[in-house]
Amino acid sequence: MPVMVNSILQVLVFLVILLLLTKPLGLYMYYVFNGQKTWLTPVLRPVENLIYRICGVKADEEQKWTGYTVSMLAFSLASMLFLYLLQRIQGWLPLNPQGFGAVEPNLAFNTAASFTTNTNWQAYGGEQTMSYLTQMAGLAFQNFVSAAAGIAIAVALIRGLSRKSAQALGNFWVDLTRITLYILIPICIVGALVLVSQGVVQNFQPYVEVTSLEGVKQVIAQGPVASQEIIKELGTNGGGFFNANSAHPFENPNVLTNMIEMLAILVIPAALVYTFGRSVGNTKQGWAIWAAMALLFVIGIAVAMSAEQAGNPLLTKAGANLSVTDLQAGGNMEGKEVRFGITQSALFAVVTTVASCGAVNGFHDSYTPLGGMIPMANIALGEVIFGGVGSGLYGMLLFAIIAVFIAGLMVGRTPEYLGKKIEKKEMKMAALAILVMPATILIMSAVAAVLPIGTSSIANPGPHGLSEILYAYTSGAGNNGSAFGGLAVNTPFYNWTIGFAMLLGRFLIIVPTMAIAGSMVKKKVVPAGPGTFPTTGPLFVFLLAGTVVIVGALTYFPAYSLGPIVEHLLMLSGKVF
Repeated sequence: MPVMVNSILQVLVFLVILLLLTKPLGLYMYYVFNGQKTWLTPVLRPVENLIYRICGVKADEEQKWTGYTVSMLAFSLASMLFLYLLQRIQGWLPLNPQGFGAVEPNLAFNTAASFTTNTNWQAYGGEQTMSYLTQMAGLAFQNFVSAAAGIAIAVALIRGLSRKSAQALGNFWVDLTRITLYILIPICIVGALVLVSQGVVQNFQPYVEVTSLEGVKQVIAQGPVASQEIIKELGTNGGGFFNANSAHPFENPNVLTNMIEMLAILVIPAALVYTFGRSVGNTKQGWAIWAAMALLFVIGIAVAMSAEQAGNPLLTKAGANLSVTDLQAGGNMEGKEVRFGITQSALFAVVTTVASCGAVNGFHDSYTPLGGMIPMANIALGEVIFGGVGSGLYGMLLFAIIAVFIAGLMVGRTPEYLGKKIEKKEMKMAALAILVMPATILIMSAVAAVLPIGTSSIANPGPHGLSEILYAYTSGAGNNGSAFGGLAVNTPFYNWTIGFAMLLGRFLIIVPTMAIAGSMVKKKVVPAGPGTFPTTGPLFVFLLAGTVVIVGALTYFPAYSLGPIVEHLLMLSGKVF
């Protein structure tokens, strides 16, 4: 019982701090997106205008949904090609004290697709593959702009829902510039300095060779870590400088940095919900969505944390670990850092997978079957439980459209959201966007599970091997980036297929989302009547959360029944592989 109380208090403290940060940051972002004056405007407005002049951007010219979408796609394509080229020629470029050569073509493609889509899936060890220049000018740069692009799409959808009888959704280039300049860079400067003060490394020195106490020579990697660490969390990117990611003490040295990094992952997705409410003229609309997200978050952390604290009954019987009723550590500590323990590790695992982050402070492959299923399910649901920067909000708004459509069917009334009627076109686009990710995950997983080229990478036999494949394509299509590390994915087959899964999961959701924005922005607002379904109360909160869960369960339950669920049942029955 003392263990559970302590865990509940830690989760509660995290949620309270997140709640307290939601309104002030959300209000600040509202001012930024609308070009209003902020406390940073006197310093940054000249820089912003200079960027427009250099790039030839006319800040006062807005774009229709097609122009906005094409601009985003063109920018993403150029970014991906640049990152691919940088990896291929890094051996000839400066800031490469370790002398790393060119990255292999299939891995370079996978990494370029990964960081461009805000996934940051890493099929390589960062400190053994990428030069300092590639880490900073390539990966860290993409962390900023891919995050900004995702936020820009959410802003465009917000305008589509809030504007009345209009045509344009803003200017992509203006939104991209303001998000990066006014939001991401200032927070990252402060955050990086705080991380450095706590021991996170930030330098350009060559790796150091030392002799351990056992007399073994060891190479200690270092580099510009703090500057990449903060944006990988704040932008829900997730790609670590080191292979061990946020489990590495140079990235995440103590419980304070662990809390800072978890808050950084969710603070912008949470604040964007308030920005949405303020933009549509009713903050209750935003808080209702925040409540639905928080409800699903609490359910997930309750299951994952309970499973990890219960531990593996087979090991408990053998005396290898203790139950949570003991006064000692107990539970499943495999794959977890002692300095964080079960609660902070499980909380981090849930935080990073409800967002499209993928940073990890533990080894998800070593979690119990149910403890590992929750992170995988969080991603598979569309990462709408706060979600990625931008992608979480626009993903949840798609589910909101589905929810009000269901409510309209129940009462026999044309569904509407925020006073705008939801018609056939919006429903088709919403259904298409929501089905893209499940189709990508299940089809690609099925192919990998039956081909020798796919199964040869599995390290664990039995249902856990299927879970490893499912998690890989879920993480790729969901633009998350975390993994069940038992699957050897640095092969041509997985590099190419997961790379394409990341591209499909990013852009085939954005395009129909923008089509909805373009359709909704033209509509007039219909005054609320006696049959209007309220979207600010508890009933809508539960309907929205229920819609997310039901869609996810109907889609993935058969696959999970063959993976983590059957693995859990076999574990309870004493079966090992």
